[in-house]
Amino acid sequence: MREHRRRAVLGAALGLAAAGPLTACSASRPRSGSGSPKAAAGYVSPNGPEVAAAERRRHGGAVHRVRLTATGSTVDLGGPAVRTWTYGGRLPGQEIRTTAGGTLEAVLANHLPQPTTVHWHGLALRNDMDGVPDLTQRAVPPGAGFTYRFAVPEPGTYWLHPHVGVQADRGLYAPLVVEDPREPLAYDHEWVIVLDDWLDGVDGSTPDAVLAGLSRGMGGMPGMGGMDTPTPADSGMAMSTPADSGMPMSSRSGMPGAAPSPSGPDRRLMGARSELLGGDAGDVAYPYYLVNGRVPTAPTSFSARPGDRIRLRIVNAGGDTAFRVALGGHRMTVTHTDGRPVAHETVDALLLGMGERYDVLVTAGDGVFPLVALAEGKGASGLAVLRTGSGTAPDARTRPAELNGRLLTADRLRADASVALSSRAPDVTVPLTLTGGMASYDWGIDGKAYDPARRVPVTAGQRVRLTFRNATSMWHPVHLHGHSFALPDGGPRKDTVIVLPGRTVSVDFDTDNPGLWMLHCHNAYHAQSGMMTVLGYRER
Repeated sequence: MREHRRRAVLGAALGLAAAGPLTACSASRPRSGSGSPKAAAGYVSPNGPEVAAAERRRHGGAVHRVRLTATGSTVDLGGPAVRTWTYGGRLPGQEIRTTAGGTLEAVLANHLPQPTTVHWHGLALRNDMDGVPDLTQRAVPPGAGFTYRFAVPEPGTYWLHPHVGVQADRGLYAPLVVEDPREPLAYDHEWVIVLDDWLDGVDGSTPDAVLAGLSRGMGGMPGMGGMDTPTPADSGMAMSTPADSGMPMSSRSGMPGAAPSPSGPDRRLMGARSELLGGDAGDVAYPYYLVNGRVPTAPTSFSARPGDRIRLRIVNAGGDTAFRVALGGHRMTVTHTDGRPVAHETVDALLLGMGERYDVLVTAGDGVFPLVALAEGKGASGLAVLRTGSGTAPDARTRPAELNGRLLTADRLRADASVALSSRAPDVTVPLTLTGGMASYDWGIDGKAYDPARRVPVTAGQRVRLTFRNATSMWHPVHLHGHSFALPDGGPRKDTVIVLPGRTVSVDFDTDNPGLWMLHCHNAYHAQSGMMTVLGYRER
């Protein structure tokens, strides 16, 4: 087990070495100006007695302590050096590894110029530790700190990132592995793989400037007619090439907004197409696609011996990009999605939307093999290398044949019996329509932009069916906080699901974790533009 040991140095005023605000924050009474906002009348408060009772039922054991220092850093992407925000100066942040059945205590020290939080993506944790500003806690101001402390009952592959603005599209993310003390899988090594699309610090770009550009919309631009009309999803698997992968607005002469601004070049993307994603592949033209913080011309390498069995834990930490992932010369046996076990399925490639995770097993061949993360519909890729013998490193633009082999999407999986949702008719069905479009960049749910005071009411003890109807012309990875849901007909347990344009997806979950829980598109720019809402547990 590894522990994050970087010490947060905020100065004597914070009293870090003594019993100051960073160390005195309790799970139920956070301090440093970061307490839980009050819930609307009639709804469970994020730090109310119902939340405390649910936490006691999780029976958290031994405490694993880590420190997270959110700070400005210069990071080397494998050639390009960029100024960004990170946890502890690393990209990705130091992996946190703990054991199911224990308690995680994470001390956040905010050295950023903006308030921030930490969201523990995929964990069914206590509500006041979920890291959503103005909902479950007040954002942590610059120069202040906050202690997150919660039971960790479920093993799996998770990750952490902020939930303030578009901070998650900087370098503020890290993998979180919760080990199973009764691990049923047999393997020799683990390889944690974090995928990302990157623009922060490149030619003056920042995610905030990109959001400002997107918020101007694309209405009236050449070729944008009908862009907000939903189209039927195409299930084909044609692979995008650079010739049909879309271009940033600034590269198209004669178009409005073509000149770079003081905040960097125009990163708005048009024409990126993917049949697999039902049409439009994304909004943002990223200069780099990273695997474990490295560009493909300087990839990270994982070493093993021929015949070794390797568990790959793959996380899509991107802001606007789905990745198609394959390991050249190998087939992958899928064992988990979003941290939960599934009936094993052997495939050539995976599709991961933002926020999704997959665990797979591979048996290593003899040689040097590319692990390629193709930016779906955008004509570029990230790269890492599996090395078990001698050989030449793969070219940065390599495209293994497996990318066009048998590709897995979540709807083809079945939940393992140990986590399958019990058979039960829903007590309530909640229809939710995903709305908006690129022309006005007015993303929302049911035609409304996010308002933290607005609630979709649920009651503890219910089986709830959420029905997502995508009335837009783009795909959306929809993420539910604090719970896992089941896809239809014995499908996998997940917390993030891709909803294709013109399609409807229904998922079921049990209301067994009281509080106020965010439900949103995990495209960072769609969410911040309004495609978020709140499921609120009613008081009994």
